[in-house]
Amino acid sequence: MFDKGTLSVQSVISIGVIGQESLIEKTKEALQSFPNFNPLFCVPQSEDEIPDLARRLTNEVEVLMFLEYRGYKKTKDMLEFHIPVHHVPLMGTGLYQSLFHLKNIYGLKLLSIDTVDVKYAKQILLELQETDSQIFFYDTPVSSTIEEIVAFHLQNYQEKKTIAMTGIQAVSDKLTEQNVPNEWVTPTHQDLIVSLERALLATETRRNKEAQIVVGLINIDDFRHVVEKYPSEHDVQQLKLDIHRMLLDYIKQLDGHLINMGGGEYLFFTTRGIFERETRGYKFIPILQDAKKSIGITLSIGIGFGRSAIDAGTHARLALRQSKESGGNICYIVRENRSVIGPVDVTTPMRYELYDLSITDSKILDEAEKAGMSASYMTKLMAQISRYGKTDYTAQELASILDITVRSAHRILLQWMDAELIDIVGEEKLSSKGRPRRIYRLSFVTDQLNKMNIYQEQNK
Repeated sequence: MFDKGTLSVQSVISIGVIGQESLIEKTKEALQSFPNFNPLFCVPQSEDEIPDLARRLTNEVEVLMFLEYRGYKKTKDMLEFHIPVHHVPLMGTGLYQSLFHLKNIYGLKLLSIDTVDVKYAKQILLELQETDSQIFFYDTPVSSTIEEIVAFHLQNYQEKKTIAMTGIQAVSDKLTEQNVPNEWVTPTHQDLIVSLERALLATETRRNKEAQIVVGLINIDDFRHVVEKYPSEHDVQQLKLDIHRMLLDYIKQLDGHLINMGGGEYLFFTTRGIFERETRGYKFIPILQDAKKSIGITLSIGIGFGRSAIDAGTHARLALRQSKESGGNICYIVRENRSVIGPVDVTTPMRYELYDLSITDSKILDEAEKAGMSASYMTKLMAQISRYGKTDYTAQELASILDITVRSAHRILLQWMDAELIDIVGEEKLSSKGRPRRIYRLSFVTDQLNKMNIYQEQNK
């Protein structure tokens, strides 16, 4: 009945989501932008069981969200909650989308509406220049049955030829069965994002972290080469001033404090609450694009969270190293538990990589470094194995994961074999002509993951 989300178990805030299967699937997509949430999904088989499911969920989650208003209202009237409880309101882009859809198919002259707030519907109709629309609104009490709401729409359709708009899937399904034209109003991706942001801000964990110190490191990529392009010391100093001014303006937006460390590196401090708001939940770092456009340089940024300033600084350095090894012009975040969020995109929504950077075995690290295993490669492989549970790979698969050529993958695999970090466990025969591909088991990565899991269990 409960469905654990597919996001990382490293997520720190549990959220319960109650709704129909189709809305659950849309919510899962929106949750990809919220690496802090560890979701628990629930699809009720009937309206009557929603309150009981909500009661059980409250013992397992920190915030609860209903995807349909009717279930939310009914449950709120029956139960007292000790955690924040939210629903996804049908007053945003989802309402626009439904009205626009109806306008293109049926027109908006006569409408019968339930669940949706009539004030917002009228406002949108005015904005769509539908001034002569007539609305028959059903002021839906919680005690109303689905059959009563369906009867309301059916009567209006038979008498006035209205088009039905409903926020209840069961009503839409029954109207469709009776050939009554209707539109089920559902939240869009943007509506879900807004609701999830509201839910995140309401959690105790999030409120406790508002004032947490965030440490950031900004490094100008290939700074020495950049400086060499300028013919005089005056031009170099002017460049440094321009960079410093640009960074000051950005850090001012974060209400932060900036320090020039020299050598093309800067340190800044801010608070987690401000950082999350200004980056729109770790999704937006405009300084990367601004630096490239206005000055012609690229930046590598590392952000560190921590339970102390020392931890945050250490994690910022780890994050910066990850950004540099990924080629620069990018930002990574290392959280308190040394899990990594990133890369943080410049302008567009994305699906996060989320993996652990808690590499603790110094012997494994030494062996890996001698065999050409960078921290970037290690974390990418750990993320891959953690996510999919697969430990055996061909050279072609590793080349794709590490974003290198197949030839480079073969060279690295030979180095790892010489260092006894991996084993050959079989061959993959091709259907076409060609030599079979060797299959390698990444033993050293799985060993490290097992040690990390034991460490995390001991420190829960």
